[in-house]
Amino acid sequence: MARINDVGGMQGFGVLDTTDDTEPFHADWEARVFGLMNALRAQGVFNTDEFRDAIESMEPGEYLGASYYERWFRAVCLLLERKGVIAPGELDETGEPGTAGASGTAGASGTAGASDG
Repeated sequence: MARINDVGGMQGFGVLDTTDDTEPFHADWEARVFGLMNALRAQGVFNTDEFRDAIESMEPGEYLGASYYERWFRAVCLLLERKGVIAPGELDETGEPGTAGASGTAGASGTAGASDG
């Protein structure tokens, strides 16, 4: 069964923007998610296949509505819960990157523990 990320041969997605974007991150939280994923993977919390599967198993509407690093963040959160590193809902994710929950600075109470500065 094909997943939402498997769009080979599909049409109707519009014109692709092929301009060269030299910036790897467009917001500070994206760089943090990148670093967090790589640190957790390096520590053996999860592997690349598990990470990819977590992204690819997102619901179609959620997958298509999320940016690249939003998908990464949601996958990291899911894997941390699956592995028992955090309790379900512990990060109190708001679904909006750049907020306390999405930047990974919210604790179980949902209050910010660090500033973006």
